[in-house]
Amino acid sequence: MPAHDTRLPLSRRGFLLASTGAAAALALAPAPAHAGARRPFGRFGSPAARLTPQTLYVDPKGLGDHTTVKDAVTAATGSGWTLVLAPGTYRETVAVDVTRTEATWIGASEDPRDVVIVYDNAAGTPKPGGGTYGTTGSATTTVQADGFTARWITFANDWLRADHPDITGTQAVAVKVQGDRSAFHHCRFLGHQDTLYADSIALTSFARQYFSHCYAEGDVDFVFGRATAVHENCHFRTLNRTDLAAAPYGFVFAPSTAGANPRGYLVTRSRVSSEAPDGFYKLARPWVPSSDTTARPSLVVRDTWLGPGIDAAAPYTNMSDAFPWQNQRFAEYRDTGPGARITVPENRPQLTAQQAESATREAYLGDWKPWREEC
Repeated sequence: MPAHDTRLPLSRRGFLLASTGAAAALALAPAPAHAGARRPFGRFGSPAARLTPQTLYVDPKGLGDHTTVKDAVTAATGSGWTLVLAPGTYRETVAVDVTRTEATWIGASEDPRDVVIVYDNAAGTPKPGGGTYGTTGSATTTVQADGFTARWITFANDWLRADHPDITGTQAVAVKVQGDRSAFHHCRFLGHQDTLYADSIALTSFARQYFSHCYAEGDVDFVFGRATAVHENCHFRTLNRTDLAAAPYGFVFAPSTAGANPRGYLVTRSRVSSEAPDGFYKLARPWVPSSDTTARPSLVVRDTWLGPGIDAAAPYTNMSDAFPWQNQRFAEYRDTGPGARITVPENRPQLTAQQAESATREAYLGDWKPWREEC
């Protein structure tokens, strides 16, 4: 197992313990001194000293070009814009459409705890004009454009089941990413069900996505979708639940990889921890959507530490018995930790050393090398 930061991330649950009510669930602690009022944009310039002509500054206190991320995105038409976000909680929904390519968002303090984009729609939340939002519509942030990069930002959805017992559509997406060449470095994804939707713009689009040194938490299918997504040096944390009396509490991964796509999710040099009882979570289940019954979900978890929260004897299960997980593309390689113990070999498919040579970030992402990008 590689070395990891041993500090427990300030999770969404940690925020909740310090506040009352879902509306205030992500109230921030005072910003650190380096992100104070005199220099809210840190080393990334200011409206008076722009990094580039295509850099916009966002500050909820009014010291930037815009006070909301949504307004800055609206102003940044076309390709190649950079948004620098000052510390604050941005309670809003944001969408980056397909025309706004090669965008970069930077959390100015270089600490994702300081910059939080959050809202609280769920799939079953009523829309003002009638109907409900659905899973896709619940997303706090939606990114459809190619070439999107985010650094040091928290994407969150703080909708809570306990606050809405009348709503059965409990999917609540923090971010839905559909564009090709989408990279997230040192970001956090906070929610419960369907937190991180790593997807593509269409069934025939094999969108490549890269998540480096990120943190994601949730309970049901909280990393899901049909993207070709590499998660490297990431931390996934399963939450405790008080609304269920028995296992399983949920599932970490739910890929829906298109059958024609040779590669789906790759998790490497990462870790999975839990605040739930031992063995109460499955590592994954395959999602074969009704819109694509030819999907063959793909997941490789390699060189990753699996904590005791994962059911080691039966880490995979079916979402639908019509599409058993054994018929999908699930495999592991050189995983460690109590959740990686192989006690029932037929339940823990393993790559051979030769197969593992093709389960790398280079093989999954091709000519795109986002790990070389610098801010």
